[in-house]
Formats: sequence, C-alpha cells, structure tokens
Amino acid sequence: MGNSDIKKILVTGHRGMVGSAVCRRLSNTDCEVLTAPRETLDLTDERATDQFIQANRPDVVIFASAKVGGILANDTYPVEFLTENLTMAVNTIGSSFRHGVSRFLFLGSTCIYPRDCAQPIEESSLLSGPLEPTNEAYALAKIAGLKLCQYYRRQHGVTYHSAMPTNLYGPGDNYHPEHSHVLPALIRRFHHAKQTGQRSVQLWGTGTPRREFLHVDDLADAIAHLLSLESPPDWVNVGTGTDLTILELAERVANVIGYQGEIQTDPSRPDGTPVKCTDVKLLHDSGWRHRIDLDEGLRDTYAAFCQETDSGKLRSA
Repeated sequence: MGNSDIKKILVTGHRGMVGSAVCRRLSNTDCEVLTAPRETLDLTDERATDQFIQANRPDVVIFASAKVGGILANDTYPVEFLTENLTMAVNTIGSSFRHGVSRFLFLGSTCIYPRDCAQPIEESSLLSGPLEPTNEAYALAKIAGLKLCQYYRRQHGVTYHSAMPTNLYGPGDNYHPEHSHVLPALIRRFHHAKQTGQRSVQLWGTGTPRREFLHVDDLADAIAHLLSLESPPDWVNVGTGTDLTILELAERVANVIGYQGEIQTDPSRPDGTPVKCTDVKLLHDSGWRHRIDLDEGLRDTYAAFCQETDSGKLRSA
C-alpha cells in the first residue's frame, strides 16, 4: 500500500465476501489486520463498538460490514436494511474518531445514485434525483455513512473517505435461495438445473436491465490502492466501466456451468433499476484499473461455489 504510517488495520465484516477479500489482500502487506466476528463485536451496539476500538486502537478502519440482499430482501425488510446499516455506520465512524483513528474507508454501493441518473454514473450524480424504490432503505443508510465521513473530514481534518463498488461477485458470496444478489442467484439456479436435468431456467423480470460486475478481489486491490493515496477523493466509484444485460449475464453463467437448456424471462417480476454502469474515470486517473475480466471471474467464482458446496461451507443464510 505504500503508507508506512499504517501499522494496524481493523477490517469489519471480515467473514463476508468483501471483508474476506480485503483480508486476503492485506495478508500481502506488513500491516497487522484486526478482525472481530459478530459474536464478539456487534456494531449495532454503540458501547461495545466504542470499547473495542478504544482497546485495540487501529490506525485504519475499513468498514466492510453491511446487511445486504437482493431485490426481494431489500423490498421486504426496509426497516432492517435502513436501521441496521445506519446504526453500524454511525457507531463505527463515531467511535473511530473519538479514539484517534486517522483514516477510515467506508464501503458503500452504487445503489446510492438516483434510479434514472445519466449513464455512466459519475460521482457528482449523488443526491441529484430519486432513488430506486426497491433498495431505497439500504441506499439511504449508505448515503448517510458516506456523508458522515465527508463531514468528519471537512470539520476535523481526518482522512475519512468512501468507495462505492458496483455489483460484486466472487468467492464467499451468499447463495441464499431468496435473498441473494443476481449473480450468485443465477449460479445456484443454473447449477441446480444442470444437476437435476431441468429443461428451462426462468429469470426474474424482462432480462433487459443492464448491470456492471466487479470481482471482489479487484475491489480489495482497489481498496489497498485508495489507502496508499495521501489525498483520496471523498468518495469514488469502483467498477469496470462496462456492463451487459441480465439475459446476457445468464447466458454467460449457463455457459460456464455447462447448462444447455432454455433461458426464459418473467416480465411479471420487477426489474429494478433499468441501467447501472459506473463512470470510473476518477479511479483510473488515480492510477488503478481492474484486472479480472468477467469470463475469468465467473469461472473462478463457479469453482469456488463448487468447492464451498462440497466442503459444506457455502453461505446460504
């Protein structure tokens, strides 16, 4: 990372897909990496969060904790998605400042941007229009965390900044049959269809929405890069800058898995945001670009899915 002042880094949410990828990336550095499972540290508990950060005194906090899910989960449980994500962010950012954490990197999502903003999405699009209703609660929590970091930086001079990754995938993803994101849902569905000889697989929605996908190991590398910058942007998009339709994605997943049946769509189901692709010029100008293309990433992710399934370690809750 190239910053000799960073000796101890706390990674929250280290058991999740993002947190575990960040820990893998940081294992190649000289930094001590601190982690705490939820059984040890509940970030929705303000007192426990404060005591943990006071006792461990990290130089840097990478906030990778989140209550996440797909369209159905976000739309069904907006109270939990707003309150849990907001509470974790406020507690962790506030405790970090009180106990001398000089650098805080908050991880959000590109769902913070308006549903119908110009494509590709620039960082300046934030708060320029209404959000996508199906994940508004989650987006509001992430916007609040981003803004809180920006305000601490402006008011107190600490380097608290944010990264807004696009749709992520990779090892350690959550394959819950109802609440997972689109790519793990497709992997699970096509794998099951191949195993059971199903003649067709049905997609939610029309298949026409366009999405961008970033391998989680690329995100982890981008995080290390951002921590090496003396004056990073207040928030920056992290993505590939290229997208494809959900139907095209399904076809690529089916090809990787070897499923040869029919792919159908269900227009009665919601599509979500019609198009979501990030403008990554700001990140490119800072000196970082993604390395893992989608086909390579899908092969890697499906191999991890099979390995996690066989070992009984597949996340599906």
